[in-house]
Amino acid sequence: MADPREASSVEEKKHTHRAEDTHTEDMEPSEDTHTEDIEPGEDTHTEDIEPGEDTHTEETHKSFRDLGVTEVLCEACDQLGWKKPTKIQIEAIPVALEGRDVIGLAETGSGKTGAFALPILQSLLASAQRLHSLVLTPTRELAFQIAEQFDALGSSIGVKTAVVVGGIDMMSQALVLAKKPHVVIATPGRLIDHLENTKGFNLRALKYLVMDEADRILNMDFESEVDKVLKVIPRDRRTFLFSATMTKKVQKLQRAALRDPVKCSVSTKYATVDKLQQYYIFIPSKYKDCYLVSILNELAGNSFMVFCGTCNNAQRVALLLRNLGITAIPLHGQMSQNKRLGALNKFKSKSRSVLLATDVASRGLDIPHVDCVINFDIPTHSKDYIHRVGRTARAGRSGKSITFVTQYDVELFQRIETLIGKKLPAFPTQEEEVMMLVERVSEAQRFARIEMKESSEKRKRPRAAEEEDGEQSSGVRKMIKGGSFRGTRGGGGGFKRGR
Repeated sequence: MADPREASSVEEKKHTHRAEDTHTEDMEPSEDTHTEDIEPGEDTHTEDIEPGEDTHTEETHKSFRDLGVTEVLCEACDQLGWKKPTKIQIEAIPVALEGRDVIGLAETGSGKTGAFALPILQSLLASAQRLHSLVLTPTRELAFQIAEQFDALGSSIGVKTAVVVGGIDMMSQALVLAKKPHVVIATPGRLIDHLENTKGFNLRALKYLVMDEADRILNMDFESEVDKVLKVIPRDRRTFLFSATMTKKVQKLQRAALRDPVKCSVSTKYATVDKLQQYYIFIPSKYKDCYLVSILNELAGNSFMVFCGTCNNAQRVALLLRNLGITAIPLHGQMSQNKRLGALNKFKSKSRSVLLATDVASRGLDIPHVDCVINFDIPTHSKDYIHRVGRTARAGRSGKSITFVTQYDVELFQRIETLIGKKLPAFPTQEEEVMMLVERVSEAQRFARIEMKESSEKRKRPRAAEEEDGEQSSGVRKMIKGGSFRGTRGGGGGFKRGR
């Protein structure tokens, strides 16, 4: 298949002009130049540093104790299997323990949660206080994951946390907040609901504010909610901003919310980790499903996260794969919160090998066993690519990412390559083998469409949510000609191990 970069010289010229044009419509703020989003006087030497070269503090600090973390929390880190601090923790923890505001910039999967959780817990140990800290996150799943980390690190010192997110009954959350937990982890929208409507709940004594994935919080149009939060919490507090990418909106927030912050940046400008093997496939749009099935077959035995552009497409592809006997499960914003957590738990426990997700799962989620990320629909914002592929190759492990590029995606793909500063190699595929799947896949597509139609009708009736994740497709599977898919075991066990 032809290289999309050579699709046409006109495309390339158009791309070059777009890259220079700072008003390009699709482009995120600060994506267009190399120096625009660096504050005056900021240290810019990280641009030239090779990954792994930033070791000026690593040599002197070998353990959490060396960073100033108290003994009881060091023991908690040992129990979690955190043998030594990561780069961002080495940079941020000593500064945070000194009582300074922190901006933490590091690639995804680098231990940012520990970098703000440990200083907060240490402060709690020094002076225990209810409603001591607030952590704002962009997605519900990330909120639950951060709460798990706080609970694990603070279990020996009796730390109480509360997760305040949408999709869950407000009354039960209000009862938890009435007990005044030490740490509240919240999405901005639901937090404002409680601040405005829950009697007796306020954050007037707050000591720490953390914004995790700060750029995403602002890009999801939570700006007005964040402004409201900043108005009702004390000015005399510590503030931590953590993100994998820095945008102009984050800079604006930094100026409004932080006092004399220390910037801890341990990565090149927009970095993907070294141990991540990145590929692309240039394919006709109409055969995307066939290529996906072919790759899942070839790399069978691995664990996959497949990113789709819309909730509808994530649901459709999940049904399609399940009709072919692949253990797939969707995760998107139109599912109820219980279903979303259930899907995540099934994938984490390895009872499902493929997670079909929208960008709701691209930030912060730490699922150690993800072997391969597939960008089924290319992200419209280049920076989302960094977050998506960051779901694999986490904490020093290796991983693989494959991006599907159709005839309509060439320009978006070129922007991604420009952003990460490397040309991606093509993933080797056998076109003849893929075309052999067309008949079976098109039949599965037809059944997936029927199920989508049925489930949308059921949603209008009571108890519709029960089949929201499309688990009940076994009847349809039996209707597909030829029984289970080549290499499956009993129709539900997935593909045979690839070459």
